[in-house]
Amino acid sequence: MTQPTPSSMPSPTPTEEREAAPSWRTVVHDDPINLMSYVAWVFESYFGFDALTANRLMMEVHSNGRAVVSSGSREAMETDVQAMHSYGLHATIEKDA
Repeated sequence: MTQPTPSSMPSPTPTEEREAAPSWRTVVHDDPINLMSYVAWVFESYFGFDALTANRLMMEVHSNGRAVVSSGSREAMETDVQAMHSYGLHATIEKDA
């Protein structure tokens, strides 16, 4: 019995070849403890957002009760959530729709 060689094996279809990994996102939730200026500072410091973006996201947290601050692989989002917790912010990870 002969082993199939790479050239004799059927090539995968494009969808099989590159199935996209599920995308995840980090959500920061509003809380009654942290000042809005502090939340904006965390977004600038940790994520590197400019002041305008950091303030927009902070206002989204304040007004809507939550804001998506990052998206990517589950592992990266777990790191971001952990970092937000270390800053004292309430954050969760959720699957991107």
